Amino acid sequence: MFGRETTIVRRWPTDPDHRRFIEAPRDDLVVEHRSGPGTFGQAIGPFGAYRREIATEGDELVETTTYRLTIPWFAWLFALPVRWTLQRRGAVHRAKPPWWAPPDRIDERQALVLGLLAAASMSSAFTNTLFTQTAQFAADDFGVSDTGFGNAMSVVRLGIVIALPLAAIADRVGRKRVMRFAAWAAPLVCALGALAPTFPVLVATQSVGRPLGLALDFLIAVVVAEEMPRNSRAYAVSVMAMAAGLGAGIAVMALPLADLGPGAWRLVYLVTLIWLVVAVDITRRLPETTRFERPHTIAPPLDRARFGVLALVAICANFFVAPASGFQNRYLDEVRGFSASEVAAFTLITATPAGLGLVVGGKLADVRGRRRLIAIAIPVATVLVLGSFVVAGLPMWMAAFGGGFVGGIAYPALAVYRAELFPTGNRGRAAGLLTAAALLGGIGGLQLVGRLLDRGVSYGTVIGLVALGQVVVVVAVLRWFPETAHRSLEDLNPEDRPAGPGPSISP
Repeated sequence: MFGRETTIVRRWPTDPDHRRFIEAPRDDLVVEHRSGPGTFGQAIGPFGAYRREIATEGDELVETTTYRLTIPWFAWLFALPVRWTLQRRGAVHRAKPPWWAPPDRIDERQALVLGLLAAASMSSAFTNTLFTQTAQFAADDFGVSDTGFGNAMSVVRLGIVIALPLAAIADRVGRKRVMRFAAWAAPLVCALGALAPTFPVLVATQSVGRPLGLALDFLIAVVVAEEMPRNSRAYAVSVMAMAAGLGAGIAVMALPLADLGPGAWRLVYLVTLIWLVVAVDITRRLPETTRFERPHTIAPPLDRARFGVLALVAICANFFVAPASGFQNRYLDEVRGFSASEVAAFTLITATPAGLGLVVGGKLADVRGRRRLIAIAIPVATVLVLGSFVVAGLPMWMAAFGGGFVGGIAYPALAVYRAELFPTGNRGRAAGLLTAAALLGGIGGLQLVGRLLDRGVSYGTVIGLVALGQVVVVVAVLRWFPETAHRSLEDLNPEDRPAGPGPSISP
């Protein structure tokens, strides 16, 4: 998991311009220092090992770069872009990171943490998606009504009360210990759904397992905020969201198992056990955050004004998002007549562009700012998602496709706020409470949609009704949210500033 060394050799002409270019220390993906004649090492960069050597052979300059990329789980994804950059391909060399990398240069520790958190995001997303994707098939198996289905979705979300103590504990004993527990417990408890003899028992298992996955998720957001540099927090959130999309996608890809026969939906719950591998790696390698290890105020008072505005946005956003996602499979099954395999194909095809949207949104949020991006992207995404519940055929696919892409652009800018605006001493508690607020909004949306559907109201009408919550989101962001791009957590939270002389905090 620590990666192999890779060597790149490139030959250049010996004219003065090329020699001057090659013999200058790099300042792009990696910041180099001169370690000897014609030899450079890594001063700042994501590599576990790095060395660049320049030699003259005849009428050529030979540049040899040897490096080891140590991003856990996702080194394969970055291997080609890193190689392309180190080969000096594409655009003329510039003193800044390439477009696909974080706006700030990250070091080896930050690359390690980013990879481990991304793997944890996959596990968390799988456990959070599992019941949403399988509930329809389990409900059909047990003969549950639309109202009962909506009640079940709400009860599972109410399980967040289990996760809230973990948030407070993480502020007391550290993020690492609580994340280790959640990484093990969430998949183990969720897998018990395979043995459920009744629908209420299935709901009970997921009312415990899913909140444990949520606890892992909001602590991931806390660690991202505390470990990443100031200009790259939204980028890191987008990476976590992409990894979460992959984890949710694995749950969707497992969905065709439900077509194997009566009760075959239980097999999907057994797939949850694959995430124990991630739990092992987190236990072995995830460090405690640097900010938690620094002296800080324990359990400071929660800023009620900040929390109130963020909670309002979380409630109103999820008032739309939860039913739009939670009833999508039921809509495709009941209205469009999709099979489990067709539902899986629709979800994968229409959700895939969200990954690209996350990349674009994370970069824009860090470089251009959060507030304006949210104000533009959320209304567009909402209209497109609503359209996917109104039209049929190709327009339905295109609307869902576009809604996923634009929603992906909006997500990093909005999600990064939940950890940025609170100090180290209550950052975990605030993140947990905001997650609970979002779930309460989701419960309200699910209850309203379920009851209106049972009364014969169309999907388009009820989804349009809950979409009004997004108007509140945009107004609140423009009216009360501060711009947090390019600002350190200590600037945003003066309680965390050092009381006396000491090392400066740059992230």
